[in-house]
Amino acid sequence: MYSAGLKGRGRLSNTGPGHRPQSKGNQEKNLWSSLLDSVASGKKLPEKNLLVLGGNPELQREFLETLESDTARRPQDRRRKKPPIANDCALGYTYQDVLDADHDDILARLSIYLLSESSSVYSALVKPLLTPKTISETLVVILLDWTDPWSWARQVRDWVIFLKGVIVAMDDECKVAAEDTMQEWQQRKRGAAYEGGTATSDAGVHIPLGQGEWDEPLGLPLCVACHGTEKIETLERDHGWREEEFDFSLQYLRTVLLKHGSSLIYTSLSVPNSLPTLIHSSLGIQSLLMRQTVKHNVIDRDKILVPPNWDSWGKIRVLREGFDVEGVSTGWSIDIQLPARPSPIQASSTDSSAVSTSATRSTHPFNRPPSPNVPGSVLPTYEQTIPNPYKDRPSTFPPIGEVPLETTVPSMQEFLRSAQEEMMRLAEAEEKASSSTAPQPSTTTTTTTSTSEISTPTRPSSSSTTIHTASAEGSKVNDHIGPVQFNIGGIQVDADEMVKHLKEKGDKEKKGYGPGTPEGTKKQNEELAQFFADLMEKGRGKGSPRVGDARRDGASGEERVGTPKRGTGANGGGA
Repeated sequence: MYSAGLKGRGRLSNTGPGHRPQSKGNQEKNLWSSLLDSVASGKKLPEKNLLVLGGNPELQREFLETLESDTARRPQDRRRKKPPIANDCALGYTYQDVLDADHDDILARLSIYLLSESSSVYSALVKPLLTPKTISETLVVILLDWTDPWSWARQVRDWVIFLKGVIVAMDDECKVAAEDTMQEWQQRKRGAAYEGGTATSDAGVHIPLGQGEWDEPLGLPLCVACHGTEKIETLERDHGWREEEFDFSLQYLRTVLLKHGSSLIYTSLSVPNSLPTLIHSSLGIQSLLMRQTVKHNVIDRDKILVPPNWDSWGKIRVLREGFDVEGVSTGWSIDIQLPARPSPIQASSTDSSAVSTSATRSTHPFNRPPSPNVPGSVLPTYEQTIPNPYKDRPSTFPPIGEVPLETTVPSMQEFLRSAQEEMMRLAEAEEKASSSTAPQPSTTTTTTTSTSEISTPTRPSSSSTTIHTASAEGSKVNDHIGPVQFNIGGIQVDADEMVKHLKEKGDKEKKGYGPGTPEGTKKQNEELAQFFADLMEKGRGKGSPRVGDARRDGASGEERVGTPKRGTGANGGGA
């Protein structure tokens, strides 16, 4: 009875409205959803961050092409467009997919952030990128250009100060994560082959740090890339660089970067290099099919590669004797601690509208004193050994440090007032120039003497004789040809009369009867009326000869009645 009741109640509970039995299809659906969720979580790509500091947008694009040159694309991805690189304004962004050795699987998604200016104004853009979860997955790359190696020391110093300011402004949780990351990097064994962010030797063996190593940890892994090694030949040819300059710059960078635990690499878009291997191994991205090893190279000056935790003072001294490793290491700690100082021009500015501009200039790293006279500073040593060849050349553009990030715009009235003053100044200068180039009136005194009082006999020159001879010959030709006429609107016009009329008109204008005076205008109208009246009378004449007729008559020797030739008398006798 008790058992039957339990069975009955059990049946009722299973058939109740809120406890419907699950169908076979629902069970299979739940099973597949759980399987898909587990597969999706297993296929989730690890995300890595790369923060590129320095360089202009063009140099940053070349660097990213070099980073991607060693990674072939999958066949199904070849038709897809590459992700755009948005690095024209402030903080840029792009991404890359790191593929496996067989180019079939994606190992990680690399998010790349790019920043060109090291001003403290942009630290607010970088700070949100560094969280307790992303600090250990982030690598900082300071990008240098081979077009200006004389500014490398200053650029590295400015970016180190920038990163230190960002780390100081973080909260306590992020600072703890940064300290843990630095301790992990310091514990990696030095001197072994560097594979995938770990050492190949025994993990339990820890070698103590040497002199100058990790003296100034920044809280983030660091790598310095000097891009554009194909320009080394230009430095040798145009600027006279020798092995001493190349070795000094390399020793200086290695000594400085050793204090921050940074790696160093020389890259070029046209020469194969190990940049992808170094970046991926520093971020802990490694292929399961083929393990890639980062090998150091300090011999080939266009393929320099110093892995992290590999270098030491002894290895730096071997490159060239006479380099003060200890002095450079000690002086660098002084250089990166220098506070920002306003220039004398900014300090003397008292205008309230220029206060924000002055503050912005003082925080700009390029506006710091170029060679501060601080005991122990090594930045002037680098700039004196590697001088800037363009420093003494005149330039129409202001230096980078003198261009503020913020500026004040004058009001419309002030702008118009200054524009008016400038226009008046230019007008006065133009008037002075025109007055100086104008011809000066002659001050020579002319004495008028009557031609009847003084008569000087002149001897005809050869040129005057030639002119008289030519005129005599011309008169004979005119007599032979006859008058020259031409047709204007059906009216025959005598060319000789036209020339004579023009000469008379010119003489009258010189005497004061020009077209500009009332007398001249009246006289001109009368002459024109008389001239056209003469033309009309000549047009009505029956014996108006033509030029062609006169020539035919002269050739045949015949004479036309009523038209005497030149040079004939009244009786018609010719010469």
